Amino acid sequence: MDLSLVERENNILGQDFLTWLWYKTDNDSPLFQLRDNRTFTLQMEQKLSVQGGEGETKSTTTVSSPGGEMSEAKTGLLHGKKVNKAQILFTMDAESWLVSLSASDFGLSGLKTPKVSGKDEEGDDPDAKFLEKMFLIERCVDMLDVVYGHFLALRLSRDWAEESARVKLWING
Repeated sequence: MDLSLVERENNILGQDFLTWLWYKTDNDSPLFQLRDNRTFTLQMEQKLSVQGGEGETKSTTTVSSPGGEMSEAKTGLLHGKKVNKAQILFTMDAESWLVSLSASDFGLSGLKTPKVSGKDEEGDDPDAKFLEKMFLIERCVDMLDVVYGHFLALRLSRDWAEESARVKLWING
């Protein structure tokens, strides 16, 4: 099997996912549900990059806009680029997780979890803070899995053509 073909396919699927996610969060506040029935929302933060082309003609535009001005990245979408890296904010029960996701390998970076409880009391398990942090990291991965599973179910369904048309209208809008 040609590894570069697999890498290209993964990158295309990752770019479709992040582009769809930007569309979805730009048009509403989607509510997702974990296996334990707890719900969460997510939004794209104002830091992302779009990429298009191959080899020497590959072009990337990165936008970081605290004011929410993403027109340069949206223009990139108009010219055939797709989102290749995005910062995502997950929110559940007044707690938030901020993470950057790469389309090429689904790598997570810069993860900021909710704060781990700060006090050490006598008799506390010395590993408690570490275990709580691991739980919070796992919770973020679980939320990402749910959103990606939702995307894949849609992407592999008959409804994808209609959803893809809505994304194109949003890009052109």
